[in-house]
Amino acid sequence: MYHFMYYFLIFIIYSILGWLMETCLCSFKQKKIVNRGFLIGPYCPIYGWGALIIILTLTKYKNDPFIIFGMALLICSILEYFTSWLMEKFFNARWWDYSTQKFNLEGRICLKNSILFGLGGVLVLLVFQPIIENLLSYVPRPFIFFTSSFILIIYIIDNICSFVIIKKMRLVVNKVRSDISDEISRRVKEIIFNQSIFSRRLLLAYPDIKIPNIKIKKLRLKDRIKKYLK
Repeated sequence: MYHFMYYFLIFIIYSILGWLMETCLCSFKQKKIVNRGFLIGPYCPIYGWGALIIILTLTKYKNDPFIIFGMALLICSILEYFTSWLMEKFFNARWWDYSTQKFNLEGRICLKNSILFGLGGVLVLLVFQPIIENLLSYVPRPFIFFTSSFILIIYIIDNICSFVIIKKMRLVVNKVRSDISDEISRRVKEIIFNQSIFSRRLLLAYPDIKIPNIKIKKLRLKDRIKKYLK
């Protein structure tokens, strides 16, 4: 059980580091503070999963950075692609889109990001992980166990709350299908934006989110959508 909580703590650490990186980059681009991430808390799980998979599968290659780079590029690209695909299927929304980037695959992944993932994998194994393991070696096991357990509870609650929020957003998308249009997508996002502080945070974190396959009859759009949100 201790080993599970230890690796969960590693997962959270890299999720937080990923959130910090994304938040700084997006805040710089948008020239305002953006709480980046799918969840409410300050973590992006996709970075935690990517780092954890790299640590568990590629540590034996830590003396060969070229293999780490290539394998990390492949692993993280596959992870990002299927995360995008699953989230779109489940929530009926495209949370990120690289269609404007060169050498992209269905807008879900692109060469530039994949290369960065490869470099990130090298940094994780050769720089960050040795430092993190060294620091954790000074922390008593019981403290790591109870701290990780407390964070796990918060993380589970966060996932449940975020799921409820996104489920409500999904209901909007499902109920108003009828005609794909950028204007309709914009109106839908505006209405969702005004529903709650958590819905607003998600749309600010992912301003380029696309809502496909929306079709709406010629009735008052705002009234129809608000009806489904009640």
